Amino acid sequence: MPNLKHFKLPDLGEGLTEGEILKWFVRPGDTVRLNQPIVEVETAKAAVEVPSPYAGVVTELHHGEGETVDVGAPIITFDTDPGGVPTGAAASPTESLAAAVRIGQPAVASDTIPAQLIDNPPDDAAVEPGLIGGPAPGGRTSVLVGYGPKSVVAKRRPRVGAEAAVAAPVAAPVAAPTPGPAATTARPGVAALAKPPVRKLARDLGVDLRSMTGSGVNGTITRADVAGAAQGTATTAPSLPDLDPASRERRLPVKGVRKLTAQAMVASAFTAPHVTEFLTLDVTPTMELVRRLRTLPDYADQRVSPLLLLAKALLTALRRHPMINSYWDEAAQEIVVKDYVNLGIAAATPRGLIVPNIKDAGRLTLVELAQALRSLTETARAGRTAPVDMAGGTFTITNVGVFGVDTGTPIINPGEAAILAFGVVRPTPWVVDGAVAVRQVTTLSLSFDHRIIDGQLGSQFLADLGAMLADPATLLAWS
Repeated sequence: MPNLKHFKLPDLGEGLTEGEILKWFVRPGDTVRLNQPIVEVETAKAAVEVPSPYAGVVTELHHGEGETVDVGAPIITFDTDPGGVPTGAAASPTESLAAAVRIGQPAVASDTIPAQLIDNPPDDAAVEPGLIGGPAPGGRTSVLVGYGPKSVVAKRRPRVGAEAAVAAPVAAPVAAPTPGPAATTARPGVAALAKPPVRKLARDLGVDLRSMTGSGVNGTITRADVAGAAQGTATTAPSLPDLDPASRERRLPVKGVRKLTAQAMVASAFTAPHVTEFLTLDVTPTMELVRRLRTLPDYADQRVSPLLLLAKALLTALRRHPMINSYWDEAAQEIVVKDYVNLGIAAATPRGLIVPNIKDAGRLTLVELAQALRSLTETARAGRTAPVDMAGGTFTITNVGVFGVDTGTPIINPGEAAILAFGVVRPTPWVVDGAVAVRQVTTLSLSFDHRIIDGQLGSQFLADLGAMLADPATLLAWS
């Protein structure tokens, strides 16, 4: 008989309490394999694809796209034994429901399913087995779905009589987008063969991989296939909520990344006493070094920018002034000084401001730092930054110069002691050796927690940073 399983929304970050359903990748009637991505959820930190903990047929989606769901609430129900049939003479209403789902008919409301047929996890298993933080199958340490040694053997209940010849369930038909050069009609229940970067490209371009035939090895879908299919697929940009004609206003719900950012900034601004200092300097030598690095073979595939050299100089300055790389532990009434630097880079995304960080950035060479910066920014712009990549930051750079802004008074990231704003680099009249010349000039602004960093320490740190940017030979001498 049908074996129905509820899947509850797991904690996808560090103690998060809710998430918003951004997009369902499956529909009722779809056949799902183990670990197949089934839904994209936006938490207060990032958008995350959630894999299926079961293999079977989707019977019900409990929440629609755009809804906010509490962690631990059921979001989807599977039938993990869709081919199983009862041995009795007549099928119960619930069995008829499962059969209707298998042939793509509308499902009956979930409250009509007898409770004894739904396998509800106990209260201490709100997070499904195999996901981070959840109980592991067979008593193993908690692992990601599909990873780790196999400790239990799944057994399928035997079928009896003529019922054993029942055909496999047929998934509900999926509407295919306008086919491009590599597209065919949708193939319900058939998993598309494609690597994760190709799947991401398909989502960004609005291409349904299930409607495509790949040109790669063993039918694998390639980037070229997706790009070709996208030529015949119309895409639309997200729109603002409808305008209220009476008030001529739009109301945007505060949730997800923007909600967490607002809470963090309010807590920081009214907890840590901020002091901001400014330094305007000539960075012409740094800009010349940037141009020279771009010609070197080691940097041919990297994005060399002034931010790279600023980050390198910052890491050197933090070694010279370790108290800057710390935070105030209010509960313990201690100042915690870090011997490592997780360098955060503030990134503006469609979902709001996020601050992913480069782990142990102080140990990286200049080439490795360039690679890490490029990977961090590309991932953030694609909206695929994982929660772990935004945790544990120790110092943050916010590059307001990319927007043509000279400077600002940034708010310290919670759990850190300082943040640096990097302004735009402009050709500016500057006095050099008693004469006015056009030089490349920028402004740095440093906000710091005055409970930890006094004016002398903050000024010395900012002055050292400026000295290395004004003369890269100083950076080489201090590194």
